Amino acid sequence: MSERNRVTLSDVAAVAGVSLSTASRALNGGGRISQATRARIAEAALRLDFRPNALAQSFALGRSRTIGILAHNARGAFTEPVLVGAVAHLGSREQACLLYDMGRDPDVLAESVRRLQARRVDGLLVLGDGLHARLRSLTGEFSVPVVYAHGLTDRPDDACYVPDSEMAGRLAGEHLLSLGRRHIAHITAGEHDTAATGRERGLLAVLAEAGLSAAADTLRGDWSRASGAAVCRRLLASGVRFDAVFCGNDQIALGVESVLLEAGRRVPDDVALVGVDNWETVISGQGTRHLTTVDTGLAGLGAAAGAQVADGRDDPGVHAHPCTLVVGATTSDGPAPPSPV
Repeated sequence: MSERNRVTLSDVAAVAGVSLSTASRALNGGGRISQATRARIAEAALRLDFRPNALAQSFALGRSRTIGILAHNARGAFTEPVLVGAVAHLGSREQACLLYDMGRDPDVLAESVRRLQARRVDGLLVLGDGLHARLRSLTGEFSVPVVYAHGLTDRPDDACYVPDSEMAGRLAGEHLLSLGRRHIAHITAGEHDTAATGRERGLLAVLAEAGLSAAADTLRGDWSRASGAAVCRRLLASGVRFDAVFCGNDQIALGVESVLLEAGRRVPDDVALVGVDNWETVISGQGTRHLTTVDTGLAGLGAAAGAQVADGRDDPGVHAHPCTLVVGATTSDGPAPPSPV
């Protein structure tokens, strides 16, 4: 439709038989207007395929209809799905997004904050790069709602959306127990990482409820495949009896698997493996299914955080976003074989 033929608000008002101001208030959700009149105006707008001017709406409502997004590493493997989920949700609500990416340079933070303040955004979504370090709270520097996703801040009352790490550990433990595995080892990252400690707590809680304990004390390294391999060699050398390993993430699991196969241990016949992150599908996009893993739902987490900032809700505290188990070839649904001595 050309600009000359574009339907205007005056056209809607004329068809609905109301004043221009009444039509404007009704379509913007304001004013004391009867339900019947509001419905008549909405029906006229729909019939005429009226498309309101976003800029004019912004002026009328005194809002920019723009959400600022400040990412600590927008291109990060785990940040990107959160960003995509948030932007998709905000777009579905006709909210524009203004993205500033700090990369990995904290010196960019102050300038990004000043620019976002100057743009008078209606809300701010801060995307962290994981749970290994606390984010500096920016809530006090804005008069609009500020919500954090995939990160925890140094202020306890901030609204922070993070994966439910304990649920991830519980799902893994419950799955392995359901397969008859009773000697479950755990290999993960350092004890100062909130994600690692949460997943560990979930696993140990499930084992305790079953009257069991882990096959060995938690074995720690970092999040890499090389670390998983190195720690698995230590586990094998210890002579500990185990028939399953819950790995803190998928990279660790792949390193563990490589060492088990080198040692002649069959996966999953001798040792079942579960990781976390759903790397094959969510991160790499391969769409294959080799590892049994826990998907932390990063896109959904981003959407949930985006919904709160768009709604302007005051919903402080940590919001643990649910995870799901994705079964692959590294576990089996048959009875567990005798554990290796």
